Amino acid sequence: MQKQRVFTLDEAKKKLEHYCAYQERCHQEVMLKLREMKMIPSAIDTIIGHLIEHNYLNETRFAQSFSRGKFRIKKWGREKILRELKLRQISPYNIKLALKEIPEDEYQRTLEELAAKFWKTNASRDKQVQKKKVYNALRYRGWENEFIFSEIQRLERDL
Repeated sequence: MQKQRVFTLDEAKKKLEHYCAYQERCHQEVMLKLREMKMIPSAIDTIIGHLIEHNYLNETRFAQSFSRGKFRIKKWGREKILRELKLRQISPYNIKLALKEIPEDEYQRTLEELAAKFWKTNASRDKQVQKKKVYNALRYRGWENEFIFSEIQRLERDL
């Protein structure tokens, strides 16, 4: 059995500075990391305070970066991004700011591209099945019902 390494306060600070500098982190991730390191609650508070003070940890920056990345790279809709930010215990104010990071025109264009892709992928199927597959694929990625339905109607009309 491997023995758990014990960190001093300064070692833990340095380790977490690198952890946060490598990639944006939310408070919850940092808290979990510190608990994994078996840090005591007072040390956790001290380290988190240090990280915030030195701008390694910024919940607003994390939420905005998360929102942009999940939308542009994974093509998630607002509902899934919202759900994931809530799961990470991000404040409603920061969630609101994060969702503003997604430009409306880009959001609509991405939905159209995704819907068209799923529509073509399921073209050989019965129309009802095709619509259901497109709907399910877009819902899974967190797109809003009203956008999905209008996009499916547009695809039916145009293609």
